Amino acid sequence: MTTISTIEDWRAAEQAALPKAEPGRDCPLCPRLVDFRAAARAKEPGWFNAPVRSFGDPDARLLIVGLAPGMQGANRTGRPFTGDYAGELLYATLLEYGFASGRYEARPDDGLRLVDCRISNAVRCVPPLNKPLPAEINACRPFLAMTIATMTRLRAIIALGRIAHDTLVKALKLRATSTPFAHGAIHQAGHFKLFDSYHCSRYNTNTGVLTPDMFRSVFAGVKAELD
Repeated sequence: MTTISTIEDWRAAEQAALPKAEPGRDCPLCPRLVDFRAAARAKEPGWFNAPVRSFGDPDARLLIVGLAPGMQGANRTGRPFTGDYAGELLYATLLEYGFASGRYEARPDDGLRLVDCRISNAVRCVPPLNKPLPAEINACRPFLAMTIATMTRLRAIIALGRIAHDTLVKALKLRATSTPFAHGAIHQAGHFKLFDSYHCSRYNTNTGVLTPDMFRSVFAGVKAELD
């Protein structure tokens, strides 16, 4: 019994020492984001106001990586891309291509489920003005790297925007010069592919940088890759 207990204790300690895929609710790594989070909690105590966990099946073949939680979206609701305009386009597209089921109603209890798909962010905490600093992106990258490492069936990643693309390139240890960001670009990344898209933000869609058809074309490519 003593031997078994010692082994179990050692395994528990070993697991605790491994990098985690999700930061804790009171993650202290980025002082500016910690202060911003504290202010949001004081102002809106009923909101989620914490690092937003990845959403979807860890065994999925598709991972979508955005920039960071939006103040009125995921920071409020606790689910990626839920409660803001970007989520309306993203989840409508996922439903159209069979990567989600149910109905998206902009709340985490709407019953929507992802199908063979998972959604995460380059930075898990909401940043001021939706603009994380380079040091904050670097501090959060190990969580993204571990998220990818734990998805053993992963075959495709969609990077929503240049920041998501750049941090994925670093997390995957790819050469930046050989994997430039461009909407619709596809890069080989080991045993899976990295698909680039402009971010589905209201600004990009309102200005015509990204149209729904442009966005759908990326998911059509992913669907063809996985079928």
